[in-house]
Amino acid sequence: MSTQTESKHESAGAAGGFEPKITAFVCNWCTYAGADLAGTSRLKYQSNVRVVKLPCTGRIDPHFIIKAFENGADGVLVSGCHPGDCHYTSGNYHARRRFTMFRAMMEFLGLDMDRLQFSWVSAAEGGKWTKVVDDVTNKVRNLGPNTKYRELCEND
Repeated sequence: MSTQTESKHESAGAAGGFEPKITAFVCNWCTYAGADLAGTSRLKYQSNVRVVKLPCTGRIDPHFIIKAFENGADGVLVSGCHPGDCHYTSGNYHARRRFTMFRAMMEFLGLDMDRLQFSWVSAAEGGKWTKVVDDVTNKVRNLGPNTKYRELCEND
């Protein structure tokens, strides 16, 4: 993390505000293209999300989500193609089925399920991407810092 970014987060914390760190795992073909459309259209949205581009949401290993939380994420967003519109035919169906497994894993780890969000954003939905990012950021901001899981990691 750069010194400017650290200073921004430190000053927000010192002022009593909390700015969440959110990791987004996105599909290359739909959500990433939708985020790119939002950027090229100069749509405004909160800058708390760091995007990790993957070929397909069906390729997201549960360890990616755990590692995001271990590395300081306060929230994780998984976003891909709408069901039925997957570039790889059924990858988003695999991701949707894994959602139940992610839920059980997060409960086992003691993480609040509200810190993990799923969405479907197509390449033509730049406006929807901005709304999803703003909604997830506001939701995680209201939850506060993810200190519970960090404390568990430190005790191991």
